[in-house]
Amino acid sequence: MNAQDLIKIKREIEAAKTSVSELTGEQTLLMRQLKEQHGCDTIEQAEGKLEQLDIEIASMTRSIEKGLAELDEKYSNI
Repeated sequence: MNAQDLIKIKREIEAAKTSVSELTGEQTLLMRQLKEQHGCDTIEQAEGKLEQLDIEIASMTRSIEKGLAELDEKYSNI
């Protein structure tokens, strides 16, 4: 291994450190947003909340579809 190889490795290490620092900052920001906007401290909590919201959306969708079918049946003869 010569000096150029060591310099190249050093640059790669510095680039990796910078990348890790940027990604850590981004993760911190995203976790803060998750807490502030959705009240979740962890990814697991967010996944649980997402599942619950999916259930609520499905229920609301069924209710809307049922209401639309009833309206269609009621007013289709007019």
